Amino acid sequence: MREYVNTTRDIARELARKYSTMTHDELDTLESILVPMKFNKNEMILKEGEVCRNIYYVDRGLVRQFYSKKGRIVTEHFGADHTIFMCIESLFKEEPTKLQVEALEPTVIYALPKHKLEQVALHNVNIQILYRKILEESLIISQVHADLVRFESAQERYKKMCKLNPQVVLRAPLVYIANYLQMTPETLSRVRAASAYDD
Repeated sequence: MREYVNTTRDIARELARKYSTMTHDELDTLESILVPMKFNKNEMILKEGEVCRNIYYVDRGLVRQFYSKKGRIVTEHFGADHTIFMCIESLFKEEPTKLQVEALEPTVIYALPKHKLEQVALHNVNIQILYRKILEESLIISQVHADLVRFESAQERYKKMCKLNPQVVLRAPLVYIANYLQMTPETLSRVRAASAYDD
């Protein structure tokens, strides 16, 4: 069976549905700046030291955003199907990023180049709204993760992740999930066993 492949038009429509209603002309404009990209499993999407110039929309696949701190790898974010990711500081300061992004599965991504998005947003109110809502969503996701590791117990962290990101919990390697939740793989195993028992 042939796998259905989305077109840039499908993705433009998906983004419009999710973030802002659009006219046909605005959809045409949004579609014109989308850049399709494909990555193999374990391929790097963005490396430390590169400048992040795009907002990325995951059509299908799974990505992990991480950084290195004192020789330790810290997972900061996961992106699964139909989600946005970016290295926000690098994107806006136009400076090399300390973050890295890796495909954990074969992944199809659509890039929204920031400079093109800003150009078209000047003349299209609904694209302006889309841009703002994407940034708002990104900031909220960062805040939710920061609060999760700051205030919640290990059990609560895992339960909340299952609720917010069920696909990531099912598909990402457990060692990365543990790292993201700031616990050891052993703690995560205990927490998962307890959660299964609770259910």
